[in-house]
Amino acid sequence: MEKFDVIVIGGGPGGYLSAERAAQGGLKAALIEKKWMGGTCLNEGCVPTKSLLYCAKQYSAARHGADYGITAENVIIDHAKVTARKDRVVKTLVTGVKAAMKANNIHVYMAEARIEGRAADRTFLVRAGEELLSADRLVIATGSVAVVPPVPGLREGLESGFVVTNREALELKELPESLVCIGGGVIGLEMACYFATVGVKVTIIEMMPKIAGSTDAEICSSLMKTYQKEGMVFKLSAKLLEVGADSVLYEDAEGKHVLPCRKVLLSAGRKANVAGLNLEALNIQTERGAVVTDSHMCTNVQGVYAVGDCNGRLMLAHTAYREAEVAVNHMLGVRDEMCYEAIPSVIYTNPEVASVGETRETAEKKGMNVKVVKTSMRTSGRYLAENPGGSGFCKLVYDLDRQCLVGVQMIGNYSSEIIYGAALMLETQLPLSQLKKLVFPHPSVCEVIREGLFEI
Repeated sequence: MEKFDVIVIGGGPGGYLSAERAAQGGLKAALIEKKWMGGTCLNEGCVPTKSLLYCAKQYSAARHGADYGITAENVIIDHAKVTARKDRVVKTLVTGVKAAMKANNIHVYMAEARIEGRAADRTFLVRAGEELLSADRLVIATGSVAVVPPVPGLREGLESGFVVTNREALELKELPESLVCIGGGVIGLEMACYFATVGVKVTIIEMMPKIAGSTDAEICSSLMKTYQKEGMVFKLSAKLLEVGADSVLYEDAEGKHVLPCRKVLLSAGRKANVAGLNLEALNIQTERGAVVTDSHMCTNVQGVYAVGDCNGRLMLAHTAYREAEVAVNHMLGVRDEMCYEAIPSVIYTNPEVASVGETRETAEKKGMNVKVVKTSMRTSGRYLAENPGGSGFCKLVYDLDRQCLVGVQMIGNYSSEIIYGAALMLETQLPLSQLKKLVFPHPSVCEVIREGLFEI
């Protein structure tokens, strides 16, 4: 039985970065991954989806070249080549993660992990396939899985292939003529965006009265209008009742409706993936199926940490990265703490949506005295030059009592690359007088934030 300073279960962003940072801090680290390095993000989530979306964006630009003085004829998109390109991107990045593990002398076990309890010396025992390992510390980074609601016919549809999750959707060899997307959250919107752009008839069924979850309502409305013009259909405040062999049955305020389709995309959310891990062996506390953690990523069991989707805090890969660093710093005795107030989120549709911190609605619910400034992205020379007809905008949410920014929401291309600057403004809580001294490059789309600052 080999002994380690730390064992990490799960090879996704939170897991492999935990192992890497631990090794860099002088700890002997092992990582156990049952399927593939890079986890959901790299193999069937963030990265492959963005590869497809970029191809769709290029296709759309070619079709609308006349807006830029470019004429193109017989523009087609080859879905098989798009998928092959996606696979090459994924392979390159997975190879990079494997190389990082090797460079940091991390022992990688490609096997299913199971917690066995404690040894006589109180170290943690974890089985990696047939091998039994022990360690002083344990990091749980097992990610999440798709939620499968208890809807009649849904599981049968998954078994037959009529219903797919984002994993199977990324592997489709041919484009379906029509697609019904169950759920209008981030995952559903990004996948729907790709399929709609390349010519698939897409309908989104969302049980909430708006798409994109907690995203600013005005931004959600703007994004929805953009895709309605592209032919996407939205059924809001609608409930899925049943999945048939070639259709779905849903209900809204107008009654029950049968909607025929060729494929159904299930994107009704995700839940912590801890089944079969045997958390009970250590009496690790869970809540609604997720591992409970504090601000240091510690569980209720000393020496056991949980990072990434499995703790259910904020299911984003970049959140997992930061949680991994906080957990390892705690192991090493370095003062650090997790803060979730300035973590940006992005929807990589076309146009992009990005946000960080509070919206007007969430701020007022918390009793904040805020002023909200909305600025059109058309005030940016670069945006206007590159987005003819674009209607993007930026909202700044300013706390009048604390005199600092507490939220930023944006819709428009480049938002995904700009939002980190807004997150920095929130994290540092710089006063308005200081923010106004920041020099923004010109012409750039990020100048829309500067315009907003001078309107507060």
